[in-house]
Amino acid sequence: MNTVKVSPKFQIVIPKSIRQLAGIRPGQKLEVFRVGNIIELAPVKDVKTMRGSLPGLNTEVERADHDRA
Repeated sequence: MNTVKVSPKFQIVIPKSIRQLAGIRPGQKLEVFRVGNIIELAPVKDVKTMRGSLPGLNTEVERADHDRA
């Protein structure tokens, strides 16, 4: 288990092994959110890089005739 210490400026250093496994690079943005008492970090991905990441997803939507104007 990796442990980090919060600095007086509320900064932390993500351990190198975790950075490498997650592919985190300098300057990359991370989203921070809380789930119960757990703080999670998730890399922010550009929408364009997400294209094709959900193969087999049905993207067809039934629309009522009045939706087409």
